[in-house]
Amino acid sequence: MTDKETNSERLKDAAFAAMENAYAPYSRFRVGAAVQATSGEIIAGCNVENAAYGEALCAERVAIAAAVAQGLTSFEEIAIASESDEPSPPCGSCRQTMSEFAPDLLVSSYARNGKQATWRLSELLPEAFALNHLRGRL
Repeated sequence: MTDKETNSERLKDAAFAAMENAYAPYSRFRVGAAVQATSGEIIAGCNVENAAYGEALCAERVAIAAAVAQGLTSFEEIAIASESDEPSPPCGSCRQTMSEFAPDLLVSSYARNGKQATWRLSELLPEAFALNHLRGRL
């Protein structure tokens, strides 16, 4: 197993472990995510729902926010784990959040049944809204 495969397995395992802690009483769709910083550190997060549905937090954004809170803002890969029968790509809000820090992030999604899919964030969110669009406004 290469170092890259080992890191991806660690990310996958961390995402599934985080999924076990998901708070999803409304959708019953538990999701975990783990992001690997360029420093090699792995930070995990899970979805956290709320009775005010729009206030729910996705696992991917929770993981990125936790990493940023630790001073980590450069990422190489994110793993997403869910109980879905098919690998779930990140939602639009998560894609936008990820693009703020890593526009070409490797995104790997794993279903509980073993299916997996991998994309580059630039494929999932071409022409992302970014800092360069705000030039002259700051």
